[in-house]
Amino acid sequence: MNIHSFLDLNTETFTHILVSEADGVCAVIDPVLDFDQKSGEFSQLGADRIISFIRDHQLTLKYIIETHAHADHLSSAPYIKQQLGGQIVIGQKIDEVQKTFKTVFNLSDLATDGSQFDILTDEGTTLMLGRITITAMHVPGHTPADMAYQADDGERLVVFVGDTIFAPDVGTARCDFPNGSAKNLYHSIERILALPDETQLYLCHDYPPKGRDYTPKTTVGEQKRHNIHVKNGISQDDFVKMRNARDKTLAVPRLILPSVQVNINAGELPQPEDNGVRYLKLPLHPL
Repeated sequence: MNIHSFLDLNTETFTHILVSEADGVCAVIDPVLDFDQKSGEFSQLGADRIISFIRDHQLTLKYIIETHAHADHLSSAPYIKQQLGGQIVIGQKIDEVQKTFKTVFNLSDLATDGSQFDILTDEGTTLMLGRITITAMHVPGHTPADMAYQADDGERLVVFVGDTIFAPDVGTARCDFPNGSAKNLYHSIERILALPDETQLYLCHDYPPKGRDYTPKTTVGEQKRHNIHVKNGISQDDFVKMRNARDKTLAVPRLILPSVQVNINAGELPQPEDNGVRYLKLPLHPL
């Protein structure tokens, strides 16, 4: 089992490629579409890096895994699937997120049963990637639909944690999105940190403090010793109080409006209108 991580600097997002070398197969986790909100321009430059790596290494892509419907970047899953094949995977509780945001954006034609995705996972769902077993963990809190994915080849265990926990000096994910819950996030992180200390945790994002380079991974042991929000000795009550107070100070993610309405539709951009142009919606709210 090998893992190759690619950083999208604009959104500080890691896309990971999980490879079963002996079997020549791979999975892509949390791919990013390049998007400039100021101009409305998008491109597949980052996705093309992923595609080139897979082609250069003569790998077959089996899965494109979304840990959740991201609010900070647009997904390039449909483009990668178009180029390489593979099935798009997300947690089955995506239907709850779709129902919420269908109303927010008045998306009358949006199906809210997760049918835009190829595979819907639940707690304990397994996917085989050659000799690697990928097991889904339902880790709600950031959103009700977040999933982490354990990958085990019999010799090594790693977890792709999505937006649950960050590097130890950054902490944990916000919980102020619809149906988010700091209490649920605490319990989700407890499950992850119950794994062996040497277990590697692959991060979806990193927001390093000044003087530290970006890192795509950490370990359970490092998190238990050093995570500023949930290290050993921090109680559920203390965490919930801290998380809720901190969330009240955070700005709305700058790409949340374009990201969510695209990502709940499995990364598909809106269809062009009669003038050939695609449009995203911007809900307006009174002050």
